Amino acid sequence: MTNPTTQAQEPPVLEVRDLDVLYALAGGQQMRAVDRLSFDIARGETLALVGESGCGKSSVAKAVMQLSPTAGGAIRLEGQAFANLTANALKRLRRRFQMIFQDPISSLNPQRTVREILEFPLRVNGRFDKTGSARRIRETLDIVGLDSQNVLERYPHEFSGGQCQRISIARALILEPVLLVCDEPVSALDVSVRAQVLNVLNDLRRRLGLSMLFISHDLAVVRNVADRVAVMYLGRICEIGTARDVLDRPAHPYTAALLSAVPRADPAAQTRRIALQGEMPSPMSLPTGCRFRTRCPGAQAACAAAEPPLASLADGRQVACHFPFSVAVPSADATASFEPEEIAS
Repeated sequence: MTNPTTQAQEPPVLEVRDLDVLYALAGGQQMRAVDRLSFDIARGETLALVGESGCGKSSVAKAVMQLSPTAGGAIRLEGQAFANLTANALKRLRRRFQMIFQDPISSLNPQRTVREILEFPLRVNGRFDKTGSARRIRETLDIVGLDSQNVLERYPHEFSGGQCQRISIARALILEPVLLVCDEPVSALDVSVRAQVLNVLNDLRRRLGLSMLFISHDLAVVRNVADRVAVMYLGRICEIGTARDVLDRPAHPYTAALLSAVPRADPAAQTRRIALQGEMPSPMSLPTGCRFRTRCPGAQAACAAAEPPLASLADGRQVACHFPFSVAVPSADATASFEPEEIAS
């Protein structure tokens, strides 16, 4: 899969090719959580990975972070393949990619002060020196909007959820990574705090040139952070393209159904809800052909006969559907670069 934003430019920060993730079950069975997944993330780009719970989003995040083993495929960070890395080599490379977790409070050690929490990654990676590290910690807290004089000697339980997530972001930034993997980083926060954290992430990307893999089930959140969006269903990508194309003019019926369920702030807005049939099938017993066909309102006989490949459309996005919605080539104004907006907090 080729990312048009990186074509003829510098190599992508993250390359994932034909990724497979399997989980062992009782009785010797295996569940395929991620199935031949491929994508790129360019320098300074945010790719959002979206879909229902159980589609494999977090399994992708764990595989990228090397927190769970992969069954196949390749992952490269700045051209460096993860396959066959020794533990020491992976440890040296790990400072280049960091993770922000879903629950900000439980992800911080309750027995450590903020100073100790931020010092620890530097000590583990052999980058700690008393004067330089103190300066680096103050600068990093300033980047995420926290006053170091007021927070360094305090413990996580003394902060709100939003403040704890800012501390988590600071911990991720302290090693100066090129990639942040954000696994539902605002789903545990209330709406006003969520907006503050999203604004911090957008500002970091612009100021530091960070690349981000942003995992979420909330398409309203994704609209405000992503350059591109990849929609997952049962371990596979069913649509991937620019955020503007995917979120404003979906080509896959599953994407359209997800978007139709997003609440609108305008009570006068006319939204036609697309009702999906039944529940998501079990990964242990996938439908024949298109794995979405058992819930798709427009499924036809061809959908059961063969699984649709991820094919390119005229506007550059890729869709895995035998009968994608007609997508007109947008006007010049509509193809202007998508820039995430600051959210009113």
